[in-house]
Amino acid sequence: MAQAPVIDGRLARGDESRRRVLGHALDLASTEGLDGLSFGRLADASRQSKSGIATLFGSKEGLQLAAVAAAREVFAASVVEPVRATTPAGGLARVIGLAGAWLSYSRRRVFSGGCFFAATVAEFDARPGAVQDALRGALDEWEGYLSHSIRRAMASGELPGLDDAEQLAFEIAGILEAANNRSLLRGEDAPYERAARTLRERFIALGASPDAVSVLLTR
Repeated sequence: MAQAPVIDGRLARGDESRRRVLGHALDLASTEGLDGLSFGRLADASRQSKSGIATLFGSKEGLQLAAVAAAREVFAASVVEPVRATTPAGGLARVIGLAGAWLSYSRRRVFSGGCFFAATVAEFDARPGAVQDALRGALDEWEGYLSHSIRRAMASGELPGLDDAEQLAFEIAGILEAANNRSLLRGEDAPYERAARTLRERFIALGASPDAVSVLLTR
């Protein structure tokens, strides 16, 4: 009988330390940006040594890249995966579900500063490099999936007035980000309600059934 593999306790502790540090890094970056991350601040927040955190991530850029990767996982688990599990792949319900889940993700403050990517992209939109590439990859993945879902809804005949899926995906992303930013700035939920109303009216103008889009409500 084959023996069960022995798990190196140091590796397990290292993984747990990495997760704990990244949890603090995500919240900090969502409020102060990726440039706000430092080994010293995270050492204080996570009660670990600066040298230990440096060993885990290697450099500030390594820490920033790890934070972006972790944020992608949190976003997928909060927005994309629940909608994929509860809506049909080829219909408008998935598009509406994605928009509604994004609003809920921001409104619930999954990250303390609202959407992690809305908070960090502005720092690096004019700064070429590995971090910008990682952020662009995350946004391309999200908007690409949104566009793909819209094309499926077009193919099913649920958006007869639409001829450009990427255009609608661009509009949806902009409306969602505006709701996130206005809510943070003003400390109120009204921007989410306005965003939901704007999206409902846009879908209906494109020929969607009012009953189908009535489920686009923020929670």
